[in-house]
Amino acid sequence: MRRRLLVQVLAIAALPLFVAPAYTAGAGGGGDTQTTTKCKKGEVWDKKKQKCVVPQYGMLDDDSIYAAGHDLAMAGRYDEAISVLTLAANKQDPRILNYLGYSHRHSGRVTVGLGYYEEALRIDPNYTLVREYLGEAHLQIGDLAGAQQQLSEIEKRTGKDSREYGMLSEQIDHFLRS
Repeated sequence: MRRRLLVQVLAIAALPLFVAPAYTAGAGGGGDTQTTTKCKKGEVWDKKKQKCVVPQYGMLDDDSIYAAGHDLAMAGRYDEAISVLTLAANKQDPRILNYLGYSHRHSGRVTVGLGYYEEALRIDPNYTLVREYLGEAHLQIGDLAGAQQQLSEIEKRTGKDSREYGMLSEQIDHFLRS
């Protein structure tokens, strides 16, 4: 409980540090990356208006926010992804929490990322992508046992043939070799 509160306080305290992001407003998981290439920082692509606009809370649905946050995170624009994802109306959406965790972790705030991953798994324990990223976070802090536990949890849910199992297994192997 204390850890969750700390994560929430840190996330709220960090919000003013980030400017409004340029992001994709497309729906679905992949998004419409034209915003990340056409809009300047601080603007978003409004699909309805077909132009870049300054974002405002409530102007996009959570699926569009997720897609935009995902695209920005995958592009390595972590602080912008965090800014976008915090606009979501549903603060308990495991997809949103997952990419908040991913973005914080890749920005060097591994402990904050761990909190978001744990919250996502509290809501959806079968979300294996969160488990993969959580395992990678454990490796970042040198916790091999924690990573192996997540690999075991992924195997229980999807078997050894899943993408998430393969990715985390590869990261663990790399960790053991280095």
